[in-house]
Amino acid sequence: MELTNKKSISETIAEKHDLTKKEAGDIVDLVFDTISDTLKNGGRVDITGFGKFEVKTRAARTGINPQTKAAISIPETKVPGFKASKVLKDIVK
Repeated sequence: MELTNKKSISETIAEKHDLTKKEAGDIVDLVFDTISDTLKNGGRVDITGFGKFEVKTRAARTGINPQTKAAISIPETKVPGFKASKVLKDIVK
């Protein structure tokens, strides 16, 4: 199984587009920062052929403290979500 991380993505972009690794790294950082900022501001990011990033609200609920077994209240929270596009799902199959 192959592992791809931000560094390897930057290196691939640098090789394919004749950029330095730093320039490619800056581009990758800009893309991730743009996605993060959009989600932070309540927006949605839709990348055709890849998928959608959006903020989902996880409802408040009652949980159990595993140490004391006491019921605790877990407040509502926002979490990032991702839904893969049909194209990406078909590629992975």
